[in-house]
Amino acid sequence: MTITVQSEVLATSGLICFWSFQEPSGEDRLSAGAHAYPLREMNGPIARVDGGVFGPYAARLDFGQWLRIPRDECSGLNMHGPQSQVSVAAWLRWGRSAYNGCEAVAGMWDESRLKRQYCLFLNLRIWDSAEQVCGHVSSVGGPTPGYKYCMDSAIGSTPVTRDEWHFVAFTYDGAYAKAYLDGRLDERETYNPYRYEGCLFDGGSDGADFTVGAVDRSGEPGNFFTGTLGGLAVFDRALGAEEIAALAAKTLPARA
Repeated sequence: MTITVQSEVLATSGLICFWSFQEPSGEDRLSAGAHAYPLREMNGPIARVDGGVFGPYAARLDFGQWLRIPRDECSGLNMHGPQSQVSVAAWLRWGRSAYNGCEAVAGMWDESRLKRQYCLFLNLRIWDSAEQVCGHVSSVGGPTPGYKYCMDSAIGSTPVTRDEWHFVAFTYDGAYAKAYLDGRLDERETYNPYRYEGCLFDGGSDGADFTVGAVDRSGEPGNFFTGTLGGLAVFDRALGAEEIAALAAKTLPARA
């Protein structure tokens, strides 16, 4: 596995937080970037495993495990309101479990209390999709008007293979949400790019926490991600296609 350097990510403008997941199991995972925010283990300990992307290690999330930062401790991740933009990027190996639902990677997304803002997902399973990269956005916090759930998302067309390193990302610029797989805009008619004008929802002081590997739904954590995280980055702007491609080219581990 090629071990790449964090400087490629840290040099990208608009970076809020970057986690490389080098910390031992049981410890908070602390971000570099504009803010040093600690991701706290939930239902841990979360294993540190060999073979990382930005160092020798990565974090393995088994089904039912996730990480969290309370909302009042991560104001820099609270993108919302007019002119709000966001990019979320993750270096991951998607694992396997008996669960066959959508899996949350990272974002501020609380379905239980109608406090949705933004979140990177895999396998969202709406609009005849499955196993693709998805970028969920909401300007209302609750379900899309006329539907039971939020249906607003960029959704790629290519299934994400399991047990291999991938660079998955989504961006939102106030007009379009876009989902990327391994540095490429994974185009899908109607849904990628996905036109969504407006802004990200303002959840207020009691809005969603920032969570990794799960979101709050039906009154409890769910939509668990199973797999390995080698890196996670959040930006306060929509990265361009060339920037996404460059990050993938410079950081994605070579495959055998």
